[in-house]
Amino acid sequence: MNYKKHKKLKVGLVLSGGGARGFAHLGAIKAFEEFGVKFDFVSGTSAGSLVGAFYAAGYSFDDMLDIARKFDAKDIRTSKLVFVPSKTDGLENIITSNLGDINIEDLKIPFTATAVDLKSTDEICFTKGSVAKAVAASCCVPAVFQPVEHNGRNLCDGGLRNTMPADIPRLFGCDYVVSVDVNKSRLFGTDSTKLLDVIGCTIRILMESNVDKGYKYSDIVLRPETKRFKSTKSEGYLDMIEEGYRETISKMPEILKLFASRPLPSFKKKHIISKLEKPVIE
Repeated sequence: MNYKKHKKLKVGLVLSGGGARGFAHLGAIKAFEEFGVKFDFVSGTSAGSLVGAFYAAGYSFDDMLDIARKFDAKDIRTSKLVFVPSKTDGLENIITSNLGDINIEDLKIPFTATAVDLKSTDEICFTKGSVAKAVAASCCVPAVFQPVEHNGRNLCDGGLRNTMPADIPRLFGCDYVVSVDVNKSRLFGTDSTKLLDVIGCTIRILMESNVDKGYKYSDIVLRPETKRFKSTKSEGYLDMIEEGYRETISKMPEILKLFASRPLPSFKKKHIISKLEKPVIE
């Protein structure tokens, strides 16, 4: 059953970053499918951009679960040396081997991925071009992956600027936004002074500070319980999926009510958009 009551109503889906905890996004998608909830726009950062790209391409939960079952971190992290970042070729291959060499414009649902330009420090919002390249840039965690060279820019993880980009669907005319934050326990410190531990803690601090914008521009935020899982390991991915599903089911009455709402008046949309910090749109 499709709960979209008004043709002009636009509801966006936002999928946050969170590393391996992004498996919880699949559980949310499973619940959306069961209730016939369909979104008009998808925006994602890092792991959320990867899941979001497949969702925007029309992949079902079962399709994505099949890919998850075959997932091996070794296929992505190609460098075996601690201080040598990997290239993103393996990450891009996940996209191209399943979706083909597809462009964002060719996806079934409008989609954006968020990355950061290291030189200008601008937030880059991909709306066209290679899906694989956009997702790789969005997922490019500093010190883990080498920066992605694209259109004269050196790009890295969008989470440094916008880890849950709920403002982006607003820029593209969405009336309401449902966001999934798979990393709600992102902020924790470390006693270690090892380089990677310090870098990881630094990134968590940055992402905690910029997630506030995501909450501000979301109408509903789903927050699966993922604290017991590591963002760097896929062990327990089925449990992560279950957590995402459980949280989404618990909020489904609110989500369905949102889809039954009336579209926002144009003046209110313009007021919201006028207050947004505009990223660089590509």
